[in-house]
Amino acid sequence: MSRKALIAANWKMYKTPAEAKAFVDAFLPLVADHTRDEIALFPSPVLLPTVVEAARGSSIAIGAQNIHFAEEGAYTGETSASQLAAIGGTHTLIGHSERRQYFGETDDIVNKKLHTALKHGFVPVVCIGEVLGEREAGMTASVLKIQVNGAFAGIKGLAAEVISSIVIAYEPVWAIGTGKTATPEMAADAHRIIRAEVSSLLGSDVAANMRILYGGSVKPDNATALIGQEEIDGALVGGASLKPDSFASIVKY
Repeated sequence: MSRKALIAANWKMYKTPAEAKAFVDAFLPLVADHTRDEIALFPSPVLLPTVVEAARGSSIAIGAQNIHFAEEGAYTGETSASQLAAIGGTHTLIGHSERRQYFGETDDIVNKKLHTALKHGFVPVVCIGEVLGEREAGMTASVLKIQVNGAFAGIKGLAAEVISSIVIAYEPVWAIGTGKTATPEMAADAHRIIRAEVSSLLGSDVAANMRILYGGSVKPDNATALIGQEEIDGALVGGASLKPDSFASIVKY
C-alpha cells in the first residue's frame, strides 16, 4: 500500500503556550527516529506560533483546527488561510464534528473551506461522520455519502496534484469523547463506503491513494487494531494526544 499513514493530534481547547511547548519538548525525543508515518499537531489558534517554533527543525507538521473560507474580512474570531501560512502552518482540519454541532457548519461551508485550503496549498483533513441516532437507524452509509458529496463539490476539476493532498477523517460522532469506539471492523466498513464514494466522484486512482483516517476515542490500547486495518490510514486523536507518552505510543502503534 502506497498510502503513508497520518497520525494527528487534535488538542481542541486545551493547553497554555507553556504547556504546549513542554509537550513538544517532551514529545520530539520520543519520535525522533520515527519515519514510517506522518505526524501532525493541531493546537488551538493562540498556540500555533508557539508550537510551530517548538517543532521547528523536526518532521512534525503543524496545522489549524479551523480556517475561514474568506481571504480576509470582518469575521471576528476567525483565522484566514494566509494568516495560518504566515506563521508556518501546513495543515488544517475542516468540518470537525464539534464545528458542525456547536458552530453550525454545513456541508456547503465545509466545501468552501476545502477549496480555500487547497488554493493555499494546505493539507486539508476533512472530517465526516454519523451521530448515534443515524447509526442506529441504519443511515451510516447514506450520511457518509451525502457528506462526501457535499465536501467535494467542484473538486473534480482541480489538478491531480492538488486533489492528492486531501485527507478524510472518519469520525463516528457517537464515539468522540464518550469512551465508545467503533470496532476495527465497523471502522473499516465505513472507510470502504467512503472510499467507494470518492471513487465514484473522483475516480478509482484518486480513491486508492486518498488517506482516510479514523477518529473516535483512539487510545494506545486500541490504536494497533484500528490502524492495522487495510482501509484505515492513520488516526485523528483527541484526548489521548494531550500527553506526550500517550500520543507517542499511538504513533508507534
